[in-house]
Amino acid sequence: MERAAQKGPPIRQFPGAPAPTVGVIAEVKRRSPSQGAIREDLDPVAHARAYVRGGAVAVSVLTDEAHFGGSIDDLRSIAAAVTAPVLRKDFVINEVQIHEARAAGASAVLLIARIMNARQLDGLAKMVRWLDMVPLIEVHAAAELDGALAAGPSVLGINARDLDTLVVDLGGAEALIGRVPAGIQVVAESGVETRADVERLATAGADFVLVGTSVARQADPEKAVRALVGVKRQTGVRP
Repeated sequence: MERAAQKGPPIRQFPGAPAPTVGVIAEVKRRSPSQGAIREDLDPVAHARAYVRGGAVAVSVLTDEAHFGGSIDDLRSIAAAVTAPVLRKDFVINEVQIHEARAAGASAVLLIARIMNARQLDGLAKMVRWLDMVPLIEVHAAAELDGALAAGPSVLGINARDLDTLVVDLGGAEALIGRVPAGIQVVAESGVETRADVERLATAGADFVLVGTSVARQADPEKAVRALVGVKRQTGVRP
């Protein structure tokens, strides 16, 4: 796997430099523990291409099969089919998964702060960077923020969904976004259904939003993404 990672496709910048508008990262997602079946017949490549046509700056690919119906093959196929950077979204806990992501063409790997200790998080983040990818470090609660920041992220994910209860709290996410230093890009995750949600998170200081269910379930995913792009970013709202 290490040899395969060294021969991986060229890296595309993830999630990209902040633009005047909030970047939309659209997710290929068949089902989830919170929603159940979303789009079991989803064609991952067709959906990803539609997202990019709709204005998505990156594509998130769920590779966990048991809970989300995804696979590393989905990621590999999508990375080969679109020009946008691709994020591996999974419960990543060891280096093998990181090498696997690089070999498949990922530009970034999700690391969830709450499922590992600070030492593990720092080590995995360093491995992701060593392979020229970006670690998207995800937090949900204020107690996780210091450890995440200690790992030196250039981009931080703020998940509005509590992974224990599956409850979404956009208000809590807004408060946490406000605590992230201005030099770190913020991706707001979960609970984004409408343009008004994007506007709300932009006001809190989000640079990007990651949207899954609300676009994956649509018959016209290109149109669904297009409805969310173009919201103006707000600068100077984070310390």
